[in-house]
Amino acid sequence: MSCCPHPQNAWKMKAAPCTLIRRETNCAVAPENGSGFLRLFIALAVPPVVQREIGRAQGRLRRDSPPGCVRWTQPEQFHITLKFLGDVLAEQVAALEKTVAPICASVPAMQITARGLGFFPTVQKPRVIWAGAREEQGQLLKLQRQIDEALRWLAPAERPEKFTSHITLGRFKPGHHAAIPQLLALAADFREQPFGDWQAGEVELIRSDLTSVGATHTVLAAFPLGG
Repeated sequence: MSCCPHPQNAWKMKAAPCTLIRRETNCAVAPENGSGFLRLFIALAVPPVVQREIGRAQGRLRRDSPPGCVRWTQPEQFHITLKFLGDVLAEQVAALEKTVAPICASVPAMQITARGLGFFPTVQKPRVIWAGAREEQGQLLKLQRQIDEALRWLAPAERPEKFTSHITLGRFKPGHHAAIPQLLALAADFREQPFGDWQAGEVELIRSDLTSVGATHTVLAAFPLGG
């Protein structure tokens, strides 16, 4: 489409006048496993410069923590999840896109700041290591809630208080509780570390395929925010 910005510059540019940017051909919507389902989620991208800064902190944790205790996210896959959909029938993707596009067009582009490291659900029993993602005007929360409610027909809505915008650095593997104190101590050095800020101008629909070496992500479509 002529209104498509280059994906690497999407967060720098004013939203395009179209409401859907096709990132992949229709073949990317065809399930590879023959099940008829695609594993999908909706997210905001993190620009490369911020990915690199968060990746430096992740590298320090990875280098100085016991090996094999965390399944680390690749920096190029850092993102802010707005809605995890799970398995979706391929023939439902078009209706999903038609639902999400006008919601995104109704919400303005937003300034996001990545700052600090933390743990979910608690530091006593952490399962996820994350970097904070803050948006001060309430537009990110509004966007997430609207998408969440509109897609109840695909996946159950989250309780509003459950959404905390973040960027996942890694997930603890079962049976590695002994590594937790060391990682908590290392992460304390980055508790208020700034990683950068950017203007988010679009929302992405992402396909996740699980492989023996981790997940691969494919951006199927992008929905410009209202500018």
